[in-house]
Amino acid sequence: MPSLIHLNGPPAIGKSTLSALWAERHPGTLNLDIDALHPLVGGWRDLGGRVHDVLRPVALAMASAHLAGGRDVVLPQCLTTVAEIAAFEGAARDHGADFREVILLADPAEAVARFDRREVVGEWDEHNRRVVAAHGGPDFLAGLYEKLLALREARPSAVVVHAAAGAVDETYAALARALDEAEPV
Repeated sequence: MPSLIHLNGPPAIGKSTLSALWAERHPGTLNLDIDALHPLVGGWRDLGGRVHDVLRPVALAMASAHLAGGRDVVLPQCLTTVAEIAAFEGAARDHGADFREVILLADPAEAVARFDRREVVGEWDEHNRRVVAAHGGPDFLAGLYEKLLALREARPSAVVVHAAAGAVDETYAALARALDEAEPV
């Protein structure tokens, strides 16, 4: 049975890194990193363009197509509302797949600081920094963290994995253990 694994968490917590590792170590898995799709949409750099609103339905269609083929999907995306997550959970269920939900967290102050320390390696990183700054910078990031904590209460089946800074292998191992131990939704 295929699975859709949602890696949730604040920006710079390690979602994309862990998702890429998961896909690499699980051949055939689609690494559905929505942030990587942004440059495919004209005007994606426009802060008011709400590109995530355009791309989430595209990502749902991609996930659905891959799951329909009997293959796994890993989705590294910060989603802070039950409705956003429920859409992907519904896609999994519609295709007879398990939905696995993981929230990657660190100490709140460390989670905010990691965003500032993250290396800017391309246009997406530069754009993301501008978006965060336009929404309030550290206060915006702290607000996302609080939303994720509230989401954890609303979605008790989600498992929390501590994402230690600079400890990719250890965090990956904790993720793998959590997915082995947790019941699929």
